[in-house]
Amino acid sequence: MLTTLAMLISLSAAATAPMVAQQKGGEVDVELVLAVDTSRSMDYEEVSVQREGYVEALKHREFIAAVKTGLNGRIAVSYFEWAGDVVPESVIDWTVIENEQDAINFAAKLEARPIVTQRRTSISAAIAQGATMIVANSYRGARQVIDISGDGPNNSGNPVVPARNKAMEAGIIINGLAIMLRPSGAPGGLDKYYGDCVIGGPGSFVLPVHKIEDFAVAVRRKLVLEISGLMPPAIVQKAASNQPSSDCLVGEKQWQDLFDR
Repeated sequence: MLTTLAMLISLSAAATAPMVAQQKGGEVDVELVLAVDTSRSMDYEEVSVQREGYVEALKHREFIAAVKTGLNGRIAVSYFEWAGDVVPESVIDWTVIENEQDAINFAAKLEARPIVTQRRTSISAAIAQGATMIVANSYRGARQVIDISGDGPNNSGNPVVPARNKAMEAGIIINGLAIMLRPSGAPGGLDKYYGDCVIGGPGSFVLPVHKIEDFAVAVRRKLVLEISGLMPPAIVQKAASNQPSSDCLVGEKQWQDLFDR
């Protein structure tokens, strides 16, 4: 595990060192990291709606019900925001949720955070940060999941595929929420890019969001699937496609082209 941790940290020099868990650890059904994109390709309204979507989902009865149906009836959850780098002050450390009040308290911490956006998009840094937090914590979960929401391909830091693969080698599942409110520049759509380049692990999936008003429902749906371990509908599962695989360096190439011009 220590070797894996070292490899994960090396994938992103910007990975924020994980905090010491406030709880003593123990058995949980899921170790869940919520990694949320706050890059400036989204306007303030979109980032605000995204934040509200997570707050609402965490307090929703469907989320609480999913937590309670687990073998242990408890999960460990953490949260951070990222853009071209992980935002250190955005990290909400590991918290055990096993009842409604726990969920409300965690949502309140998130709601109280100021909304700050940054430049660029480094999915690789988000994966490295999430994986490092999972490997370094004191919980023992039946599943370890990084939940990534984003609106564009990786264009900063290390390439995304090596980071994804290292996390998978550590037994971590990566799911995605592809925010497709406007064109991302990813041929075939951002959901296909996420399917080919970002998500991974048993039962991994990506949910697309095409309308801002659908965001809260999509977040809740994804959290319930992740916590319950249910298989998502076939239309959002990672599956073989007749289409060519996505260029996982498309974001880097677009940024270089913009820089050259």
